[in-house]
Amino acid sequence: MTYKVCAFYQFAALPDYRELREPLRAFCAGLSLKGSVLLAQEGINGTIAGAPEAIDAFALELMQGAMFGGRLNNLELKRSTAEAMPFGRLKVRLKREIVTLGDAAADPTRQVGTYVDAAEWNELISSPDTLVLDTRNAFEVAMGTFEGAVDPDIRNFGQFKDFAAAKLDPLKHRRIAMFCTGGIRCEKASAHLLARGFAEVYHLKGGILKYLEEVPEEQSRWRGECFVFDERVALGHGLRERDKGHGRDE
Repeated sequence: MTYKVCAFYQFAALPDYRELREPLRAFCAGLSLKGSVLLAQEGINGTIAGAPEAIDAFALELMQGAMFGGRLNNLELKRSTAEAMPFGRLKVRLKREIVTLGDAAADPTRQVGTYVDAAEWNELISSPDTLVLDTRNAFEVAMGTFEGAVDPDIRNFGQFKDFAAAKLDPLKHRRIAMFCTGGIRCEKASAHLLARGFAEVYHLKGGILKYLEEVPEEQSRWRGECFVFDERVALGHGLRERDKGHGRDE
């Protein structure tokens, strides 16, 4: 059986996120889905896997079903496949943030950087006055990144604000183009930079995964593999599975 894998997120006001946990867990269990889902007051984030029809039913419920009442109608979804189930169990957890930065001023529901589609990304990062910034952890960057991208050399995303304070200057770095695996970390990072006075901040819509899905390999500026947080470990162009091994929790 070929499993469908769905990575998803949306920043949205969910003041009732605690009450949503059990209905969402029961719904996923009823579809025999496995993976990890995070719920917070600021939104939802996760990756799940299961039968193709079960994944489709899950996505439909989140975007149009009664459970979230239309609050996730702008859900960012990326679908790929796996030859074996990439998760051992189902986890639905409550968090303070769906991606941890620790900056109350970084609120993607109020402001984020300018989205750049995968088709326009190469042109943007080719410009000499653009600082291309990888917002991921050091071990992820080591597996693959875009040509010429700056590695912030961080162990976890919470350290990004320290890197920005020490190394980035709104007067010097007037145009910043950032990227991450699926787009969620860039939403938080771009909100943080905008709150600090950076005027021109762009981020790759849908992240590296969307780029690898849509941009032909012969036109790609990506080098290496993209680490993913499940048992597939890494994906290449066309979201094909590459190395095997054990994933890590983000």
